[in-house]
Amino acid sequence: MARKFLYVVAGLIVLVIAALLAYRIWGMQLIRAVMVPREAFTQIPPLPANAYDDPKMWIARPDIVKDNPALWTPEGVKDAPPTEKAAVFFIHPTSYITTLGDAHWNMRLDDQESLATASRFVKNQASAFNAVGAIWAPRYRQANYGAFLTDKPAGDQSLAAAYRDVAQAFAAFLKANPDGPLILAAHSQGSLHLLKLLREQVAGKPVADRIAAVYAVGWPISVEADLPALGLPACARRDQSHCIVSWQSYAEPADPSAVIESFERKPSFTGTPHKGTHMLCTNPITGAFNGAAPASANRGTLDARDADKPTRLVPGIVPARCDTSGVLMIGEPVDMGPFTLPGNNYHVYDYALFWADVREDAKQRLAVFLKK
Repeated sequence: MARKFLYVVAGLIVLVIAALLAYRIWGMQLIRAVMVPREAFTQIPPLPANAYDDPKMWIARPDIVKDNPALWTPEGVKDAPPTEKAAVFFIHPTSYITTLGDAHWNMRLDDQESLATASRFVKNQASAFNAVGAIWAPRYRQANYGAFLTDKPAGDQSLAAAYRDVAQAFAAFLKANPDGPLILAAHSQGSLHLLKLLREQVAGKPVADRIAAVYAVGWPISVEADLPALGLPACARRDQSHCIVSWQSYAEPADPSAVIESFERKPSFTGTPHKGTHMLCTNPITGAFNGAAPASANRGTLDARDADKPTRLVPGIVPARCDTSGVLMIGEPVDMGPFTLPGNNYHVYDYALFWADVREDAKQRLAVFLKK
């Protein structure tokens, strides 16, 4: 009996090893087969010209008082009302993640599951900015997560379609906020759209003078090949405004090779190659370009692991160091929940890891901007 048990255990070990080996060899192919939509790309029709006049097209905006996720703060966080506020435009990351071969390239606006996930992103990310002004976060027909896993033209086409919605929402945001300081922020897919907005709708235009700060987090930006086309410099220190902040979080040992390889393949905003250039890394604890900071300096990380308890803000547990590769190292892995990606990639938690530092960063950059 004992021998049979050992045979079963040995067999299970062999199966696990075989599965891990298969994933290592064919992992990306398997993921693509499951997550990249099989349907042919069909151009989605444009939204009505006045679509974003409707509050229902927004996850957050100032006149949404009930169930506005951007108004949330963790327990114990109280800020004195600012004497002068900014208008904040926030673009949420990808929440349309499917494992069905018949998934669409772009999210439908009645997809309640994806919208609910987007709302949670706004709660845990955009809320960091609610101490500096009113937050506007549009719904948009985002590209499927699979768009980032394929070289098919459909991937870029779905991202372009999503961007058209974002650009339309941004125009409505500017119409509603014709003057005063602006803060633009986003994450992941949202940051890609934000960078395109900077290049096409902000750089070289009068609105550029109103930008207090840009937070393009979770998307690689080349210092040499992208920034010159965006009209704003990298933020070199925290007492600087009218600049761009960006980082991508990894625990150690980190394997950012997938992000680096993709970054080097993708075209830049200036048209020059990404390869051989440096990715922008802002240390969110210090607000400076590159550099390191100990965990003790971290003002607070969101702890939302226990669904039965309110989200807590825990200071002093996560350090930050900009690596020579251009990504942000956060030291040893920290338990943030189930969504850490392969390679110790803490992409999903880019804001949560440094929520209180982002909040302080926005306050200081707005204050500096208003003194100009």
